[in-house]
Amino acid sequence: MTLITRRNLIVLGGAGLVAGCDAVGSSPVGRAVLTRDSDMHHRLQRVIGGRDSLAREYRPEQRSPRFRVNGNANPNTADYNALAAGKFAGWRLKVDGLVARPLSLSLAQLRSLPQRAQITRHDCVEGWSAIGKWQGPQLSKLLDLAGLRDGAQYIVFHCADLMGGSTPYYESIDLIDAFHPQTILAWAMNDAPLPIGHGAPVRLRVERQLGYKHAKFVMRVEAVASLAGIGKGKGGYWEDSSGYEWYAGI
Repeated sequence: MTLITRRNLIVLGGAGLVAGCDAVGSSPVGRAVLTRDSDMHHRLQRVIGGRDSLAREYRPEQRSPRFRVNGNANPNTADYNALAAGKFAGWRLKVDGLVARPLSLSLAQLRSLPQRAQITRHDCVEGWSAIGKWQGPQLSKLLDLAGLRDGAQYIVFHCADLMGGSTPYYESIDLIDAFHPQTILAWAMNDAPLPIGHGAPVRLRVERQLGYKHAKFVMRVEAVASLAGIGKGKGGYWEDSSGYEWYAGI
């Protein structure tokens, strides 16, 4: 029996049409797959997978010998380059928006929080997969420290990228995924500090969704009531610019 998953549908629909994660939206077939009824899929995914279902975790020896870089490989802005040159000593993660206690955390403080390590499979929208180990605090712990206020419905990740030199990169998830135990802010990959190509100093790992949802180069975590007014209001840079689905559950 062949298991039909959302990833299989994307791969089959877009086979031979894409050359990278950011190319799917340019394909008529890929766009049709990515822009179908996101709300319907979101509801079905919750019914099939459940609110608390876990992504599969792997053994250390199952890690991939090569883990490709997805999306942007380097923000390459003056501010980011300065942070990278200082080994991110001056980097601060802001947690704000609809919270009772806004946070500003250094990388050392983020590393001092209770940690979760997990070996999971990254599924890129272009069809490749790789298994790697990620470590960082659970996003839920940071949100608990900040104290979500009534009305918060989504968590938005503002990143260091300026796409096309001017458009801020962002992504978002709902509170179900934000409080999922496997959703972490990873600062380590395969037992080493996160490389720049993979999102240093911190990237989101939201293991039940496709790779473009795993925001890299995270600078700010914002709790909001609505996605309207952020970018073009569709929940992420690729959702706004290329019609990708906001909910990319695997």
